[in-house]
Amino acid sequence: MEDLQCCVTSCEKPLDQAYWDAQYKAKATGWDLGTVSPPIQALIDTIEDKNSAILIPGGGNSYEAEYLLQQGFTNITVIDIAPTLIEVLQQKFVNHPNVKIILGDFFEHQGQYDWIIEQTFFCALPPTMRPKYVWKMHQLLAPKGKLVGLLFNREFEQGPPFGGNKVEYINLFSGAFTIEKMEVCTNSVAPRANTELGIEFKKNAEAKVHLYEFEGITCSGCKATVSEKLASLDTVLNVTMNSNFSEVVITSTEKVALKKLQDTVSFDEKYKIIKANY
Repeated sequence: MEDLQCCVTSCEKPLDQAYWDAQYKAKATGWDLGTVSPPIQALIDTIEDKNSAILIPGGGNSYEAEYLLQQGFTNITVIDIAPTLIEVLQQKFVNHPNVKIILGDFFEHQGQYDWIIEQTFFCALPPTMRPKYVWKMHQLLAPKGKLVGLLFNREFEQGPPFGGNKVEYINLFSGAFTIEKMEVCTNSVAPRANTELGIEFKKNAEAKVHLYEFEGITCSGCKATVSEKLASLDTVLNVTMNSNFSEVVITSTEKVALKKLQDTVSFDEKYKIIKANY
């Protein structure tokens, strides 16, 4: 899928602000369709309240924001980490006060939104950040808010983009969200046909979603054991640990005391669970 190649530097380098800024400076934006994608356009057409607060994270060239403006939406926020891109967007939307352009780290952003539109942001993040993504999306959404958009239903040889599948996404988002829709799109652009899942995930406003740092795990077997023990606690709905074992997101109906979590994993003295500083 040639339209998805974006790397102009080694993908072993950190996918940080410098990396993404280099993509825009080099115009190495192979993922860019040049217009709003048909599934996103169709999704936007279903949103009735034009005053809904809408966030587009990792907004890229923000064709979605343009389309939202054309449809009369009044409260649009775009956030991206690349300064070169943000300069372009600020000029592009300089006469449109209904669009707020933010240069910043999505994971440090504060606000509350009715809708968050996912379009090639999730797949651009290192897979180790996926549990944190769920935590942050839950934090940013209003009580009845929804995460909507597209996720890839395929794998890639190297990334970004990084792929995934339906089973993985169900395991990742369950508890924090009600999965109202996740199905293969029938209106994707030709190069992405049958590889995109259209999603509508409604925030579970009753759930408590907390991010923790974790120390001591060195293998997938240990990860599975720890996750199983944490998931067995009363009130816990879901436990997702990232692929390098450094962070875990615990979703529960009531917040579980940190001491109880630590006691649960103390069968191995190496294991430490620490509340993340966010």
